[in-house]
Amino acid sequence: MAWRGGRGGITLGGSCKDFRMDLGVGSFVVANALVSRQARNITSMSFKDTLSSISPLVFLGFARIISTWGVDYQVHVGEYGVHWNFFFTLAAVSILTSIVRIHPMHCGLVGLLILAGYQIWLSSGLNEYLISDQRSVDIISQNKEGVYSILGYWSMFLIGVSLGYYLFSDSSLKRKNNKTPVVEIWVLAACFWILVIMFDTYIERVSRRMCNFSYAMLVFGQNFQVLSILTLAVFAPYKKNLVLEDAFNQNMLGSFLLANILTDLVNLSVNTLSASSLTALAILSAYAFTLCMVTGLTHFCGVRIKFW
Repeated sequence: MAWRGGRGGITLGGSCKDFRMDLGVGSFVVANALVSRQARNITSMSFKDTLSSISPLVFLGFARIISTWGVDYQVHVGEYGVHWNFFFTLAAVSILTSIVRIHPMHCGLVGLLILAGYQIWLSSGLNEYLISDQRSVDIISQNKEGVYSILGYWSMFLIGVSLGYYLFSDSSLKRKNNKTPVVEIWVLAACFWILVIMFDTYIERVSRRMCNFSYAMLVFGQNFQVLSILTLAVFAPYKKNLVLEDAFNQNMLGSFLLANILTDLVNLSVNTLSASSLTALAILSAYAFTLCMVTGLTHFCGVRIKFW
């Protein structure tokens, strides 16, 4: 079962891929923002270097289009559009961040303004257009969901940069013994979940498809909830990272691509819509075991997939 943002907001059901798609794509943006060069206040790359760094994303985007067409894989046009996919969204966010250079201290405010403006635009009628079947022949209309949602993902990235800067990188924030800001993370997690409830109830239902304000707050709430739980590790006597943690940290892109491939294989070989709970549990267990095993082996062998 999964949360899905659609015309009626959050609904339950869908394929094995839905929950990872709905929350995973936003989480990928937020996680990258929290530890990005901008959040660490490192000199940003030049526009030329940015274009070079996103070239693998563009390649993966086109490779996904070709591969899905080649194997006649089911593609829900309503997710991103006819040709668009999340790799193109990541590339677009990188380009926008490179063109519009903002100090991490101000990224949060700018991101909130963009997200608020985008939500006003959605509430003024853009949402009806995005969830409709109306498409003309131009490339933007063909990929309206993916193109317009860039504003939401970019604003999420900017907010994440600001939070990463203040929580983990700002040297002006004096913390005793450089301890992790545990209280701040727990408070932020609670605030984000409160905002999710408020916006989902009174403004607009959560929709990953449009990447609206409610969805952005849901992603931040979920991620900071996980971070808040992880902060409890400071009370554990064992301080070293687990081997599997290091394995995923060293191969984030590789594990992300492997997870996509495994999910696609499941959806190609199993009718997930009619799968029983026991079957779903078995598939998820095999999926998690395979992902962890392969990632662990690549780490053990010293293999690292990194393009930039």
